[in-house]
Amino acid sequence: MKKELRLMKGNEAIAEAAIRSGADAYFGYPITPQSEVIEYLMAERPHERTGMVVLQAESEVAAINMIYGAAGCGRKAMTSSSSPGVSLKQEGISYIAGAELPCLIVNVVRAGPGLGTIQPSQSDYFQSTKGGGHGDYRLIVLAPASVQEMYDFVELGFELAFKYRNPVMIQSDGIIGQMMEKVEIGPQKQRRTPEEIIKQCPWATVGKPKTRERNIITSLDLVAAKQEEFNLKLIEKYKEVKENEVRYELINTDDADYILVAYGSSARLSMKAMDLLRAKGIKVGILRLITLYPYPTKVIGELTDKVKGFLAVEMSAGQMVEDLQLAVQFKKPVAHFGRIGGVIPAPEEIVEALEQKIIGG
Repeated sequence: MKKELRLMKGNEAIAEAAIRSGADAYFGYPITPQSEVIEYLMAERPHERTGMVVLQAESEVAAINMIYGAAGCGRKAMTSSSSPGVSLKQEGISYIAGAELPCLIVNVVRAGPGLGTIQPSQSDYFQSTKGGGHGDYRLIVLAPASVQEMYDFVELGFELAFKYRNPVMIQSDGIIGQMMEKVEIGPQKQRRTPEEIIKQCPWATVGKPKTRERNIITSLDLVAAKQEEFNLKLIEKYKEVKENEVRYELINTDDADYILVAYGSSARLSMKAMDLLRAKGIKVGILRLITLYPYPTKVIGELTDKVKGFLAVEMSAGQMVEDLQLAVQFKKPVAHFGRIGGVIPAPEEIVEALEQKIIGG
């Protein structure tokens, strides 16, 4: 089927992708700068198109626990929020990870801490990649850099969530959420039938047939040895994720002396900075992170042997740069450049930072 071309906001693309992917349910609560997600879903009335349930919960806490229940039934369920709202969801996310349930969570990041401002930021990196709730767990984290990727990563997110029985987060920011670009819209997928869900998700709590024992979904085990065994199982799963699901893009790195490491909006800004630097005769390439977790540690190690230094570009006080330093293992200079509080950096500032902190440093 021929794809449809539309001009959409990033938040609208997320919502349309949820409908088109055959999602069963969306539970959320409005908060700037992602409120268009639930507004678009309400306006499109997907229950009439596919039977998809869309519900504004009474709070972010309620929304994530609704996701827990739907995911436990093997349903394709998703929620979205922005930074303070995602903070409220952290206990539920930990429970979902501990119960090994698939779901999709969207965070359109704004600046903090606290209520901060509604302006864009990337200061939730620690929260999303290190396990923002309690306990030893990880999310698979995708970082779109375009409205098209906002659309595409919904289907990819559900695919990874069910493959690994693990929550997946799309971490965007207020720039990508609010900007408008052309988007290729794929064909409508039908929601799975109850029979298909039972076949694809034998662990789901969908009623007990006579052919098996009942399914029990919980994150509780009061026997320490058994809880340790379960945590070791999770560690093995995360190793598999790191081996198979690292995603990144290399841009002009073959002849590069210096590498800008960035994701999302910062990667777009770094593209212009790279052009400005190359016009000055400075050979610069870009490593664009597509997965924030798993992190592309191996490819960074390979680049380390070829280049003179790295600059982490992120709209934060310095979070992703810590993973970059670990990957480089202090073999080459690593520096950080970022604007904070919702201020968007200019490409010229990135140029200046590389010249002063890496080349001149």
